[in-house]
Amino acid sequence: MSKTYRPYNPDQQFLMPPSMREWLPDGHLSYFVSDTIDEMDLWDIEGEYEKSLAGYPPYHPRMMTKILFYAYCTGVYSSRKIAKKLEEDVAFRVLAADNHPDFRTISDFRKQHLRALAGMFKQVLTLCRKAGMVRLGHIALDGTKQKANASVA
Repeated sequence: MSKTYRPYNPDQQFLMPPSMREWLPDGHLSYFVSDTIDEMDLWDIEGEYEKSLAGYPPYHPRMMTKILFYAYCTGVYSSRKIAKKLEEDVAFRVLAADNHPDFRTISDFRKQHLRALAGMFKQVLTLCRKAGMVRLGHIALDGTKQKANASVA
């Protein structure tokens, strides 16, 4: 008598396309990033694409922004590593809706929209304040230098 295993067929075709939302558990960070970006005003980025109707259709700016924000949240900063994650990591694939921009596209998007992406930080803080996650106030740093003897035990 041989051991019975759970079904395993790596070449199994899906009869119906699965919902990518089912690939990750509820409350996953990628869903939070996606919902947050969906609430933000991206006209500074999207407006540049609206001006030019020539050329091959670009990747959706919201998708690219979600990918960058999620990558930064998870400590991935290199455009080559982000492109690799889009092939191998389920959360990245869900955010990108299974699109696979190459590293140069990611890098160019970041360079082209760096000022707008930096401005989105304020929007993120405002959304977090509305959600009760942070309190905004003044922060001051004192830059005074003082002599110290570090060798005293």
